[in-house]
Amino acid sequence: MSPRFKRAGLLLSLALQGCSLAPHYQVPEAKLPAHYGERVGAWQMVGTEQRLPAQWWKLFEDKRLNELQVQLEASNPDLAAAVAHYDAAAAYAQGLHGSLWPQASASVTPQRQRQSDRRPLRGNTQPSIYNSDTAGLSLNFDLDLWGKLRNQVAAGDAEAQASGDDLAAARLSLQKQLAVLYVRLRGLDVQHHLLGDALAHRTQLLTLIQDRYQGNIASELDLDRATARLSEANAQVDEAIAQRRLAEHAIAELVGKLPSEFSIADDQTPLEPPQVPHDLPSKLLQSRPDIAAAERRVYAANANIGVARAAWYPDFSLTGLVGGQTQGAGNLLASANRFWAVGPVLQLPIFDGGKREADEQKAVAEFDEAAAFYHGRVLHAVREVEDNLAQIGDLGQQARDVKTAADAATAAERIAMNSYKQGGVSLLDVLTAQLDALQTKQDLQRLQTKQVEACIGLMVALGGGWTQQPS
Repeated sequence: MSPRFKRAGLLLSLALQGCSLAPHYQVPEAKLPAHYGERVGAWQMVGTEQRLPAQWWKLFEDKRLNELQVQLEASNPDLAAAVAHYDAAAAYAQGLHGSLWPQASASVTPQRQRQSDRRPLRGNTQPSIYNSDTAGLSLNFDLDLWGKLRNQVAAGDAEAQASGDDLAAARLSLQKQLAVLYVRLRGLDVQHHLLGDALAHRTQLLTLIQDRYQGNIASELDLDRATARLSEANAQVDEAIAQRRLAEHAIAELVGKLPSEFSIADDQTPLEPPQVPHDLPSKLLQSRPDIAAAERRVYAANANIGVARAAWYPDFSLTGLVGGQTQGAGNLLASANRFWAVGPVLQLPIFDGGKREADEQKAVAEFDEAAAFYHGRVLHAVREVEDNLAQIGDLGQQARDVKTAADAATAAERIAMNSYKQGGVSLLDVLTAQLDALQTKQDLQRLQTKQVEACIGLMVALGGGWTQQPS
């Protein structure tokens, strides 16, 4: 084999086996507890076969909620924007891969020229005006000996993966918003039902007092008190209706509908909090898209250090040019009209006023920033799980206590009403009993709604059934 081919083979081998100046990458170490501090009854550690389903909201077994989540996926504008952002990031990363291949381009230049009569070395036989046609093909191949291009590609791929994880996190956040709003709307339906019962009881009481007032048995004070309590109940009903309307409008926006085109039928059946299986804290690293996105950005920042370091070293590339040129009419492919050039190009940085050093310092600082953000996301994820586990336990105990109080208050209301009819207690006793019964029932409903919201928060904090894709 001739020395020239040996040298070419050596250059090609170096190009294919070029080194990388990026630091050796390791996933940042995250300090995680062996177990969560909050342990709640049936919410015990489970195996991977019991992980949350991807459509976690189906654990509530609510048909309307399932339909709304499908509409959100299809029509939410924020989600559509997140999808477009991911598509752009993926396309940009794909474009970076092209830099690893030889770059070829063609050019055709038909010209009509006039030479200056005073041009140096101009021959006497050359025409002043003539046609010049040139066509050529150029080729450039950066050997990437120091891994600059490959690290740029690696960083671009990691950023695209992070953008995909951002999309999953955005989708999960919107799903949570929709589920929470729907739970609150259902809670308002129950509140409306409770207020409707209270309104009926107070209307019945006012009718009784009006009859007694006309018979000079009840006083005008009793009549005014009963009338005031009835008006108060009407105002509470109006407030519940207004709050429900706002919740319905917010849901309409999430599913991409105008409020005037959207409605949800009243349903007084409260949603029950499902049992939410959760795994060891270490599983959070594979189950939360925001953590995965943060880790990919650490990887991208690490690769960018290699890009910055490569700027200190000479850049080697192979170039080639082939084509034809004629003056006037002629065959560009004729052997006499052909030209070509081939050879290596070496670009060696000498002085840039400190730019390369600053670029490397910037890349290192961005890596430190990305690593710190990753650790922050891990801590935040663990805290979110612990918070929701604590809420589920605390709210469960509160709900049991308030349920006992509500049952007692309801019984007291019934006893007070019967005693009032027999003249055993005053109207004030009846009104107080009614108010206590309504208040405890409303408190119980609010606690039950918060319990369901805490379950939603726990499912989302655990990643909502999301599964990390291979890097």
